Amino acid sequence: MADKIVQVAEDFWNIRGSFRIGGVVDIGTQASLVRLASGNFVLLDSYAMSEALRREIDVILDEGGEVEAILNLHPFHTIHVERMHELFPEARLYGTQRHLDRFPELPWEEVRSEDHELHDWYADDFDFTIPRGVDFISANENVHFSSVLAYHRASGTLHVDDTLMYILLPRPLRLVGLRDRVSFHPTLAMALEKRKGAAADFSEWAAELTDAWGDAETLCAAHSGTMLAETNRGASIRERILKAKGRCEILLRVHERRYG
Repeated sequence: MADKIVQVAEDFWNIRGSFRIGGVVDIGTQASLVRLASGNFVLLDSYAMSEALRREIDVILDEGGEVEAILNLHPFHTIHVERMHELFPEARLYGTQRHLDRFPELPWEEVRSEDHELHDWYADDFDFTIPRGVDFISANENVHFSSVLAYHRASGTLHVDDTLMYILLPRPLRLVGLRDRVSFHPTLAMALEKRKGAAADFSEWAAELTDAWGDAETLCAAHSGTMLAETNRGASIRERILKAKGRCEILLRVHERRYG
């Protein structure tokens, strides 16, 4: 996937980049640049952007304000962290506990991305949530389900890594009217905590997500793409997440029968 910047709203830019599985299949990745109400900017997640992309970012920044912080929101998205810090060395650097453990030499802030304290600092611009009932940092390195989800209220934009996926379906399906789909990450079954009530906790969290962020118009998903309000020809994001939750019900019931 070619590097590009998608302006999804007046103060929100989604940075699309390349990420290849096994060096072959490019599933893409993302970061987002957001102008805060204060006039400064934050970066959500990290990407080792090209020089051309960095110049585009500089044009946006030349309008005023500075990148005050980089918020790395997914514990397993670590490949581009060092380069992003090099590109914006003056920005405060936030990460999850896994980021801190993997790169102890970087100048991390003490407050972590999953901490409510950080979420409170940026409450004027964002709402944050972390899925309940699942491991935030799984012991299984292949389970990347959970992350910190960020909702930018002013633009109605949901920035999410892995937890939710936006998939443009193959051309034959699009020809019969099945254009795209929002789904929960396929590792949900492995991510659910092996304890009583975990399935119920996740189900309740997903329902709360649609209630609290039901007016979301744009979805920026890491390994798939950006669903823009003006190009969404199907159901609302709220309805899509509810449908995604519905497709998980059998899985959740199986887990509940086993663990309670």
